[in-house]
Amino acid sequence: MTKLAGAMLLMGASAASLGAELNLKLEIPRLDVAEYHRPYVAVWVENQDQSTAAQLAVWYQTDRKKEDGTQWLKDLRQWWRRGGRELQMPVDGVTGATRPVGAHVLSYQGTDKQLANLAPGKYNVVVEATREVGGRELLRLPFEWPGTQKQTATAQGKTELGAITLNVTP
Repeated sequence: MTKLAGAMLLMGASAASLGAELNLKLEIPRLDVAEYHRPYVAVWVENQDQSTAAQLAVWYQTDRKKEDGTQWLKDLRQWWRRGGRELQMPVDGVTGATRPVGAHVLSYQGTDKQLANLAPGKYNVVVEATREVGGRELLRLPFEWPGTQKQTATAQGKTELGAITLNVTP
C-alpha cells in the first residue's frame, strides 16, 4: 500500500508541475567602456547542494567565421564547474548567440524539456555573466518548484548584470 501511495503522490507532483511556469527577465546593462564586448551568459537551476538540476540558457559567440566561442565558455567559471564542461555544444533549446544591451525574457513551461524532470522542491536559478576585457558576476534567485502560489524573486547586478526578476507560477 505504501508503494502505491508513493506512486500516486509522485504522479500528483508531476501533474502539478505540468501547468507550472518559470519566467526570468534579465537585463544586460549599458557600460561606458572603451572596448565593449557582449557578455557570455549562463542560466541554470541548481539544487540546494549547488549541483545542477537543469540547464536553461547559455549565450556565447556562435559565429564560427569570427572564432569558435566555445573556447571561452570556461570563463563562466561556476557554470563550467557545475556541468558546463560535460555538455556537447551546441545544446538544442539551450545555447544561442550573445545578446545585446537591454532586457531579455526567458520563459519555460513545466512540460518543456529543461524543466520536465525537475522534482518538486527548493531550488535556485543562477545567472552568471562574464565579458572579455570586463568582469564576471553571479546572482542566485531562490524558488520552490512547482510551488503552491505565485513566487517572485529579484536580484540586482553591480557590473555585468542589471536587474533580474524571477516569476514562478504553479
